[in-house]
Amino acid sequence: MFFSGFSKLMDFVMWKMGGKVILLDSTLREGEQTPGVSFTMEEKLEIAKMLDDVGVGMIEAGSPMVSEGVKEAVKKIANESLRAEVIAHVRAVKEDVDLALDCGVDRVAIFMGTSPIHRKAKFKLSEKEIIEKVVKAVEYARDHGVKVRFTPEDATRTERDYLVRVCSAALEAGADRISVADTVGIMTPDSMYELVSFLSQKLSGARLDVHCHNDLGLAVANSLAGMKAGADVIHVTVNGLGERAGIASLSEVAVALKVLMGIDPGIKFHLLTELSSMVERYSGVYLSPHTPIIGTNAFSHKAGVHIAAVLADPATYEAFDPSILGRRRKIVVDRYAGKHAVKAKLDELGVEVDEEQLEKITKKIKELSDRKKRIENADILAIAEKVLGRNVRGESPEGVMGIVMVKVESHVYTTNIIRRIINIPGVESAFEVSGDYDIVVYVQTRDMSELNERIEAIRGVRGVERTTTKIVLKKFDGQNKIHGT
Repeated sequence: MFFSGFSKLMDFVMWKMGGKVILLDSTLREGEQTPGVSFTMEEKLEIAKMLDDVGVGMIEAGSPMVSEGVKEAVKKIANESLRAEVIAHVRAVKEDVDLALDCGVDRVAIFMGTSPIHRKAKFKLSEKEIIEKVVKAVEYARDHGVKVRFTPEDATRTERDYLVRVCSAALEAGADRISVADTVGIMTPDSMYELVSFLSQKLSGARLDVHCHNDLGLAVANSLAGMKAGADVIHVTVNGLGERAGIASLSEVAVALKVLMGIDPGIKFHLLTELSSMVERYSGVYLSPHTPIIGTNAFSHKAGVHIAAVLADPATYEAFDPSILGRRRKIVVDRYAGKHAVKAKLDELGVEVDEEQLEKITKKIKELSDRKKRIENADILAIAEKVLGRNVRGESPEGVMGIVMVKVESHVYTTNIIRRIINIPGVESAFEVSGDYDIVVYVQTRDMSELNERIEAIRGVRGVERTTTKIVLKKFDGQNKIHGT
């Protein structure tokens, strides 16, 4: 049901406030609940400002009852005069609401577990007692002049009739929004669509959010299904951070809305990669290259038949133009590459060849790829020189080896940094070490200019604090032979 009927979907989009959907970012609340993640005050402020620049409509700044530091961060963010609505996330407890009010936020988001397992195991309260606590907290917050959202935690495992009763009570008490929380990520797009449709009908006039966890990898799909069914706010985090497997990713939801549904979520797409990198650096949680939208491989093409088609028309193997994000497609040349890919790479490197030469170069690249894990531009140029019988790179001095000592930021896992550094061309090996520096990297290059490029690439790795480089003057092997460099 969810993945079909696009004509009906577009009719729905025209009806929904002219396609208006708001993205609520919870990186500073849900995202900080990721194991191992703890943002500093300065980092939180920087992330909040960047989220505002990117264009999210709401920012969940944190839960002020967690600690004095979190409360202070929420207060500072609320006082930044951001365009986005700033929200504090609290329990259905008067003291928590007071902390949120003291922060000066635009909205208080009150949550309370409503499913049978939460009522019995977590609270040991009856259905009636749960409703009473919710109503008191909502009324108290509204009496103090702030907007209120009520979140029935574990809504997707709550009995339908009770879910309607507790949400209706919250709305009558003054809440203007209900957040449908798929707390353990058990929904499918069809079941999420059905639930939100049901609540849209039963809670007449209520504005609905969806908060979808990614335990089964369906958070983005479920979020879009909930939006299609009537919700106009989707909860996201940068890089999909959050408890366990996290929640829906900001970049994935934003691009899917635009590309698949024709809805403009008000996001500056060209800033998404920069925002992702910032949060990677501050969280210490690094993305897989395969991550959709913002992963390093998201627009890379390797198979020969794919590349030939992409060079003819990118739409053959791309769902959308990467320029939306300010990115470019990458052609990977190795044993899978055909003549089209090799020709495109040679054109990029400024090397002209005829058909016969192209055939020979392609064959030798495939032969080298069977022996070498990664084919670099230098390898391609060396092969081209051998086939063409002439220098295509200009004069190069003898090779230069550098030993680069790397200091890693204290909150970042050293192993994550090494994984990125060893993929930089020219890096021969890298070691985790003790002492003043965390990593030692051996880099082999053709000349000083190339070494400087590699050093800058290492410095550019997110999480690297500083580097110191030594140039190798002489190298001794196991037989005490001396090699000049």
